[in-house]
Amino acid sequence: MRQICETISKRNARGFSLVELLVVIAVIALTLAILIPALGKARSAARRLGCASNLRQINMALNMYLDSNENKFPCAEDPVSTRPYYWLWMGRGWRSFIEPYLAAGIDANCPSVLLCPQDRMAREKYEGTSYSYSLSFYHSPEQIDAMKSAADTYSNPQPSIPQSASSVLKPSAKIIIGEWLSNHQRTDGTDGGWWCWQGRRNYLFADGQVSFIRAEEIRRANDGLPDANLTVGGIKGWDWPAAQKR
Repeated sequence: MRQICETISKRNARGFSLVELLVVIAVIALTLAILIPALGKARSAARRLGCASNLRQINMALNMYLDSNENKFPCAEDPVSTRPYYWLWMGRGWRSFIEPYLAAGIDANCPSVLLCPQDRMAREKYEGTSYSYSLSFYHSPEQIDAMKSAADTYSNPQPSIPQSASSVLKPSAKIIIGEWLSNHQRTDGTDGGWWCWQGRRNYLFADGQVSFIRAEEIRRANDGLPDANLTVGGIKGWDWPAAQKR
């Protein structure tokens, strides 16, 4: 019995062989190779869902604004600011209209729901605002249809005309607010926002739904782009699904 115990003790003292260690390391490396991409995708999906949640909260604030303003959408003469210089449809322009209906203390340093969790550019370049507001909601359909270039949205201001919620003919198809950049899907080269046919973005529609849509699925606007600012027919038109392929 004593000899048997000594033999077992010697075997235990020997530890793992080099081959056994290599096998364990290989198994761990293989497990990590499988798990890390999956964890990355899960984290990215969580941020995309967080962005969609932001838009739903913005929609609630927008509805409260409508209730307090005779069912009229945010409207102001462009440009709303010249130092710095931006328009109402830009996140830095329209945010002031709904901030009173959101959490207190929202600003560039504390953007709250105005900043997408995966937007790496907005905090520095766009004062913590990731979402744009459609120009179609504060111009008449006739004005929108007369604009044929993306440049018309920031270099050729038209008199703003308040639009009513009752004027939206297709609420489930007309984008009112959406991500400017493709934060959850990389583009090939420069991300041109609503002015390019690349990427995929979260959009809030006038009926309150939020959808994650590829740019190529958006209906071609008056400027020939997937631009919810210049929707054909303006507030009475639709952005998605596209009526025809580009």
